[in-house]
Parts: sequence; structure tokens; C-alpha cells
Amino acid sequence: AQGHVLEVGAGTGLNFAYYDPRQVECVEAIEPDPAMLRYAQRRQVQSAVPIHLHQARVEELPFPAASFDSAVATLVFCSVEEPARGFAEIRRVLKPEGLLLLVEHIRAASPRMARLQDLLTPLVKRCAGNCHWNRATLVTLTKAGLRVISRRDEGRGLLPLVIVQAVKE
Repeated sequence: AQGHVLEVGAGTGLNFAYYDPRQVECVEAIEPDPAMLRYAQRRQVQSAVPIHLHQARVEELPFPAASFDSAVATLVFCSVEEPARGFAEIRRVLKPEGLLLLVEHIRAASPRMARLQDLLTPLVKRCAGNCHWNRATLVTLTKAGLRVISRRDEGRGLLPLVIVQAVKE
């Protein structure tokens, strides 16, 4: 990430330690859960870059259009209520050359594993903070007007991960 960064779903602030002060001016971190924000505040003060915390949902970002150089989302879009709207909001707030850095677990490529994900998702949603591990997240991202420029697949079977860099179309 570089420049003025939006972090989506900051959670407990685990990513804060990884922002390089030579690359990042500041981070606007959003998190809808007030309990998680309290945890993030502890890591906020230890960060090498300025971090500003906001209680907000990705579907309703409280920032003007074209205000971020980068956006970071780490294992958050599985639990977003309206992922298409969330990606559209990220697209809105990214500058024209802005970059989305996304790490997410996605729907399995194997029809058998995908079916098993479908069967287990109702239970997983209840036990893991609304996690829908069977989402076709990259399809949703593309439909929202973001273009994948780099993709790395990690993991297999029931919980494949994807690491993506995407830009505005």
C-alpha cells in the first residue's frame, strides 16, 4: 500500500504494523464493530504511520470520491452484508490510478468442494461472524468496475485463498 490508504474491516488492527512509513502517509481504517475498534485502538498507537479509526461499513464509506491511493481488505468481504455495494464504494473512493489490495477466501473451484462449502456456510456464518466462505468474490469485484491486475491463489480444498491487486476500470 502507498500514499493515503483506506483499510476496510480493520478488526483488531493487526495490519497496522505492516504499513511502511516510507510508502504510506496515513491510513483511514474503518470497522463496523465497536468492540473491534477498541482492540484496534491499542495497535493504533503503536503504528509507525498515522492511523485514523472510523466506525463505518464499507457499503457506506464516509469519504469523498477519489480520495485514496490504495485500499486494503484482508479477509473481510466474506462477512460484508452487501459485497457488490462495498466494492462499488471502494471504487468510488479510489483515485483513478488507485490500487485495491485484497486477501480473501473464495468459492472453491472444485464443484464437490463448492457444494460442501454451500452446505456448511449457514453454520460457519453463525460461528464465524457472518463469514460466507462460498462467495464468488472476484466475480463481484469485477462487476463493481474493478479489474484484477495480479492474482495469486493460495490454499486448496474447502478454504482457498486469493491474493489480488485490482484497479478501477
